[in-house]
Amino acid sequence: MARQTESEFYPAPIVEYNTRPGAITRLVIFALVLVCAGVAFALFKERLGDPFLLGLLGVLAMIGVGYLFATAIGFVQIAPRATGGELAKRFIDTMLHGLVITDPKGRVIYANRTWADMTGAKSAVETKTVESFLGANEEASSTILRLSTALKDGQSAEGEFRLSEGLNTADGEGGPRWYRVRTRMFSLPDYRQPLNAWQIADISGERAEQERFFQDLQKAIDHLDHAPAGFLAASPAGQITYLNATLAEWLGIDLAQFRPETLTLSEIVAGDGMALVNSIKVEPGTTRNVVIDLDLATTSGEALPVRFMHRVTASREGEPGATRTIVLNRTQGEESSSDVRASEIRFTRFFNSTPMAIAGVDGDGRILRTNAPFLSLFSSVVDRDAVDNKVRLDTVIHERDRPAFAAALEKAKERQADIAPIDTELPGQSERHMRFYVNAIADEGRDGAEEAAIVYAVETTEQKALENQMAQSQKMQAVGQLAGGIAHDFNNVLTAIIMASDLLLTNHRPSDPSFPDIMNIKQNANRAASLVRQLLAFSRRQTLRPEVLNLTDVLADLRMLLTRLAGNNIKVEIEHGRDLWPVRADLGQLEQVVVNLVVNARDAMPEGGHLTIRTSNIDDAGCAKFSHHRELVPGDYALIEVEDSGTGISPDVVKKIFEPFFTTKDVGKGTGLGLSMVYGIIKQTGG
Repeated sequence: MARQTESEFYPAPIVEYNTRPGAITRLVIFALVLVCAGVAFALFKERLGDPFLLGLLGVLAMIGVGYLFATAIGFVQIAPRATGGELAKRFIDTMLHGLVITDPKGRVIYANRTWADMTGAKSAVETKTVESFLGANEEASSTILRLSTALKDGQSAEGEFRLSEGLNTADGEGGPRWYRVRTRMFSLPDYRQPLNAWQIADISGERAEQERFFQDLQKAIDHLDHAPAGFLAASPAGQITYLNATLAEWLGIDLAQFRPETLTLSEIVAGDGMALVNSIKVEPGTTRNVVIDLDLATTSGEALPVRFMHRVTASREGEPGATRTIVLNRTQGEESSSDVRASEIRFTRFFNSTPMAIAGVDGDGRILRTNAPFLSLFSSVVDRDAVDNKVRLDTVIHERDRPAFAAALEKAKERQADIAPIDTELPGQSERHMRFYVNAIADEGRDGAEEAAIVYAVETTEQKALENQMAQSQKMQAVGQLAGGIAHDFNNVLTAIIMASDLLLTNHRPSDPSFPDIMNIKQNANRAASLVRQLLAFSRRQTLRPEVLNLTDVLADLRMLLTRLAGNNIKVEIEHGRDLWPVRADLGQLEQVVVNLVVNARDAMPEGGHLTIRTSNIDDAGCAKFSHHRELVPGDYALIEVEDSGTGISPDVVKKIFEPFFTTKDVGKGTGLGLSMVYGIIKQTGG
């Protein structure tokens, strides 16, 4: 094996300008100093005398002894050891990347041997800067110009470029080459101005490896795209991040237009299939694989029966992770099993697409299997894990109704046909009402492990709400009829009392002791008459005198009165709508409606606040905003809104605010007829 020389192990730089003198230079200077000293002694020996020469020799002897002593203790070394700067220099000189250092004027201060080999330079004269060598090359000039501009701004930069031929065409390596260039600015103590460092590396091998990896990846994607099964990946939020060409073709999706996370899993799953997907629970830090039969919706709206091989993950903190799903088309398969497969697909579609929640239970009431609507309806109580663990069905039934379900199940086990439905509530959610139908199964399995009954469930919350609203309306109507009948008779009595009071007042002077009592009788009779008018308005039996009114004028006339009613600590603001439609109503009754609403708002702001009255027009489309008011018939309306910044109304009180004689005020401070009168006037007016 040939011996490696120092020059081969430590290649010298092709250009190196150093401000400090080298070892040979220092030796030559030292020799010149000695020669000059010898000549001086020879010429001036007589003039200096022996004492001076003896003293000089003594000084030189002391210097020699000190040098020998310093050398002995290691303070001075004859062979200089490698310092940190020398190690750094050797490291830079042996770099596999080309390095060129220039001063601000563009002169080369240092260039290592690698740069010379890259460019084919044989001497320092032939060595060029990166800018001069590549600046005129069309393939690299844009990158070099950008890096030069960054250097002038004092910034570091990096860039890559491709050359059709290498930098040094004489090295025998033809073909295109890739290079990476890095630039930065740094300072040295021996230079007043900062220097520019250019580092260039041949990354053709790295690029070739990336190209091979990319080609392998493309092949893998091609294999996945042309697989006989569909595949999709989704984020924890259900956004589809990838789907292969097979699944895209089944769904009618153009992969060229598809963008990750623009399509969600719920958009391609038909019906209540997402309830089956969302019901899968995973323990923290684990992965779970589940098989799900459901339908997908194509872009044309058709249903595609598929089988999901669904993988769900969860982080160690329990957060849901990304999902991976293999999709099998259940319409494809062997012809020999086409009838069986078609029957299975039809059953699965009917089972999961029915609007009713269905569950099969055994003799102990444990759930054996469910459909998608069941998991969707009872998602807050039952999930996929609970079904797999055969949870009892009565966990979704209120505790007070569980004996009724047990009795119905016993009848089903006896195969009785007439089993009464069970009305119940969800445990912990009294506002949600359910109705369960229990049906017996005539062909129970021989081993007793199959279903003993099929249970159907429907939510009746809205039906219950309608029933309650109907009962409330009937109660309001009955109270109104009663109030109207009494009010007319009572009004006749009050009229007589008021007339008698007026007659007595004409016969008694204010100084008469009986005068205050008679006046008190009249005032209370008038107050009772006002109460009767409110009862008549509530019962809709009061005679109205409708006329065409402009709401803007009506509210403008009421402004002073409303401001006085609200008080000084409440700011009243009226926002008039533009081009308001005229309305036909009784002016006095309409004013009474607004006054009652303002008084209620004032009482809700004991510490003061802001009261806003605004008007606007609403048409058929605008009525959709008030769709929760079942009594509102779509049409054209003029809207009056009264909004305050007060305490608000609790949900349990909102249901009763229009009931007559209902009030939240203290005894003696309210009649409970304010809002009921508003309700009666508006309904009687046709609003």
